[in-house]
Parts: sequence; C-alpha cells; structure tokens
Amino acid sequence: MQSPPPHNALVHEHQLRFTVFQILLWILLGIAVGALCGSASGIFLWWLDSVTRARGANPNLIFFLPLAGLLLGQMLATWGMNILGGNNLILDTLNDDAAPRLPRRMTPLVLIGSLLTHLFGGSAGREGTAVQMGGSLADALARLLNLHGNARKQLISAGIAGGFGAVFGTPFAGAVFGVEVVRMGRVEYHALVPALVSALTGDWVARAILHGVNLAHTPYPSVNAVAFTPLTALKLLALAAACAAASALFVESMHAFKTLLKRRVASMPLRLFLGGCVVVLLWQIAGTDQYLGLSIPLLVDSFKEPALPLAAAAVPAFAFLWKIVFSAVTLGSGFLGGEVTPLFCIGATLGNSLSGPLGLPVSLAAACGFAAVFGACANTPLACAIMAVELFGGNVLPHAAVVCVFAYLLTGHRGIYPSQRLAFTKLGQALDGPQKLEDFR
Repeated sequence: MQSPPPHNALVHEHQLRFTVFQILLWILLGIAVGALCGSASGIFLWWLDSVTRARGANPNLIFFLPLAGLLLGQMLATWGMNILGGNNLILDTLNDDAAPRLPRRMTPLVLIGSLLTHLFGGSAGREGTAVQMGGSLADALARLLNLHGNARKQLISAGIAGGFGAVFGTPFAGAVFGVEVVRMGRVEYHALVPALVSALTGDWVARAILHGVNLAHTPYPSVNAVAFTPLTALKLLALAAACAAASALFVESMHAFKTLLKRRVASMPLRLFLGGCVVVLLWQIAGTDQYLGLSIPLLVDSFKEPALPLAAAAVPAFAFLWKIVFSAVTLGSGFLGGEVTPLFCIGATLGNSLSGPLGLPVSLAAACGFAAVFGACANTPLACAIMAVELFGGNVLPHAAVVCVFAYLLTGHRGIYPSQRLAFTKLGQALDGPQKLEDFR
C-alpha cells in the first residue's frame, strides 16, 4: 500500500496552487484595469489631437487662455476641490491606509480640464491626465469588487501603469513607473504582475483606438550605436549634471510660482486667470507658439542633425529655458495636464543644445536628455531608462541609463510629486519611517 505524501509536500502543493490562482486572478484584474485605462487614454489622445489642431488653425485662441483659466478655476472650485492633489492624491492613497477612495469625478474633471488647457495654449502635458484617470478608474473597480488594503493598492498601481503605458505607447516603462514612483528607494514588486498586464493591455487598447481614427503615437528616430568609452562616459556625466540643473530649475520654478500665487491670490479662478495672462505675455515676448501646448514639433526637431556643418540649428540654443518658464507658469497657476511631456521637451532641447559642446551625436544627446530630465523630476530613473529603449532603440543603452541615474542623484531630494515617499535617502541612508518628499527637504 502506497504511503501518503509527507505533510510538508501537501503544504507546498497547496501553496503552489494558491500562488497560481493569485497570479491568474491578478492577470484578469490587470486586463480589466488596462482595458479601462487604454480606453480612457485612447479617447483622450484622440480629443487632444483635435483640440491641438484647432488651436493651430486658430492661433488667436491663445488670447482666450485667461478666460479659459477663469472657467477652469470656477469648475474646480465648485466640483473639484477634492481632486486638486492630482498625482499627489494618488500617491497619498497608495501610502496611507486611512486615505479615502479616489473621487469618481476625477476622471471627467481632469479630462475636461486638460483639453481646455491645450485648446487655449497652456504649456502642459498628458501624463497627469492619463495617470489620474487610470488611478481613479482602478479605484472605482476596486470599490465595485470590494477590494481593500494591499489588493486595492495593487490595483491602483496597475491603473498608474496602464495610464502611463497607454498614453506614451511605452508599456514596459509604464509597468516599472507604476511600481517605482510610489516610494523612492523601494520598488513595489508585489504590484508588478497587475501593473505589467495593465500596461500592456492599455497600450494595445489605446493603439487600437488611435488606429481607428487614423492617429498614432509620435514617432522618434532610432539612435545610432556609439561606443561607450571612458571619454564618452565623462561627456555623459556632464550631460547628467546639466539635466539635473534643468530639473531642479523646473521643480523650484513651478513650486515657487504656485506658492506665490496661493499666498497673494485667494481665489482659485483668479489665480488661473492671472497665470493665463502671464502665458499670453510670454507668448508675445517669445514671438513664437512653439512653447505652447505639448511642443511636439519642437521636441521632434531636437533629434535632427544640422543639414550642413555650418547650418543653423533646428532648435534655439535656449529653447529649454523658454519651455521651463512657459510650463512652470502654466502648471504652477493650476492648469491641468501634467508635467511629463514638457519635461521630455526640456530634456531633448537641452541635449540638442549641448551635443555640439560635448561632442555627442545630436540624437543620442537629445534622447538621453529626454529621459533623464523626466527621470530626475519624477525620481524614476529605471522607468525612464526603459522608456528610452522603447522609444529610441537598444543603442541608447547604456548611455541613457548613466545619464538618468546620475541626473536623479544630482537633483537632490526634490521632484514634481511632493507627496512621494522616501524609504531611503538617495545615498542609501535608512530613514526612521517613510517621509514625504516635501517634508524631507
């Protein structure tokens, strides 16, 4: 007669079955979240393209940005006071067990607000919209399924990943961003399965929607291989230092302008009205509309080599400074949209300007700057190095990784998400407990 299996073997078999069941469950939940995020992001990108085209065809719409700010401010003051934290509200939810559910109204309000911002020329991005829609939709699903605690947090992280991956067409970067952005110094690996599935699903769904309306993600050139020599490494470290300086300037400028307006102007609609007036004034001073909205044409031009050795550069030498000012005023005054695409443009134009002095190929310097400035501002160097590979090809490694990591370290304890928690300092010192980035500085 065959003896029964030992007790330990039964326990291990039960644990294996339970693990497989959990993985399958998270795959299904990741698909559901990704479908929601991809649908929302795809529709947002479609409408965003429409309003951007409308502004391009009617440049005088920019003069109405102050009135759009007045309308948006009144809308937020009336219905959106509980969503003003934006991405920081989502990070607080992921780090605080007592945090309330994300408001259901977050998705429609950030969608409408972002479209208003772009229609009238505000210098903003699209990541904030996608991440906030993804996080709020994921939390709505968690509410429907009665999920709490860590399960709810994993679903919200999947929403962040799905929104990010779908809006930029970079699912692997989106998955890592969703688990890296929550706490500096610690990657939330327990949420990686639903985050990866959500990001991949969201990307597929968003691409299908865009394909259906004859649109696609912005194409970028592949970067040619450059030998990673000690001299190249020194040049990349210099570029990283410049990216860190630009990142710090953007963060401090945006926070300073936001603090100044809040201190001097109590009315939210009036703050947005004044911010819109300043953007219009900057537009008149600059004499060009290339710093308004997403600035995609300027961003794409940053990768172009001069046609002739002595030909004029396609990008003004100080374009990155102009974009910093336009974006800091727009976002600091309260317009919606997000910081990431402006940061892409700041980094790429900075890399373009420094490629000559540093003796680096324009496309490589622009690609490294593109990834590093955002990585330093969001404190997500791993996600941004992966994003560089997804957008520019494998030849961008290890160059982009070096610039991303050192720009992240050199920027110090600052970032675009003040509610981001620190588990460790950037130099590895353990803290007594997780601290908010805004409290640590």
